[in-house]
Amino acid sequence: MGENDNARKGGMARATSKEKAEALLASVSAGVDGTVGSGVSIVKVARMKAVLSRTPSFARKVFSAEERAFCERHALPEVPFALRFAAKSAVARALGIEREDGMGVRDVEVRLSSKGRPFVVLSGAARRFAQEQGVVDLPLSLSFTHTDAVACALAITRDSQRAAAERIDQKQELARQFKEARALLDEMGGSAEQKEEDAVRAQSEAPGENEG
Repeated sequence: MGENDNARKGGMARATSKEKAEALLASVSAGVDGTVGSGVSIVKVARMKAVLSRTPSFARKVFSAEERAFCERHALPEVPFALRFAAKSAVARALGIEREDGMGVRDVEVRLSSKGRPFVVLSGAARRFAQEQGVVDLPLSLSFTHTDAVACALAITRDSQRAAAERIDQKQELARQFKEARALLDEMGGSAEQKEEDAVRAQSEAPGENEG
């Protein structure tokens, strides 16, 4: 299978419904400040197989030459085709793009890194939308079962990165202030103890009153 093995070995490999995929994605995006949006899409593998068989021109109209070359080398080409079709929809949803916004299906292309990890290449309306919203990263997760191809996408903005940096700065500042406050408390406590010790010592060393 060889595509996004880590995702398949994890919980996404067991996804059998859109609700499970959305729940997983929500748990990830909940901790990401400034996220433009998230998108989940599920495509039935059997349906993709039927479409490819019934309409041979479908692949040429929907997928890039590089995408087709990869999928057609696969023992079950309907699986990677279904994954890429799901990815196009998931990315569009993450960016908040509607059908009337003019995005073409080939505006979102899925490629693989040298390590076999999927990543997104945008063009046309999809690229314009991403630029307008300040999107700097589009993490993509692909997974499949014997029946479904699942794609999850997040659209991350500059604001989210800035918020993350600010959180780090705030933590560092709080840590610094805590150390200063602790040092001040220690110093104050030490001074009080020293004063008490001095008072006791002075009292013990004072000459006693004359008797008679």
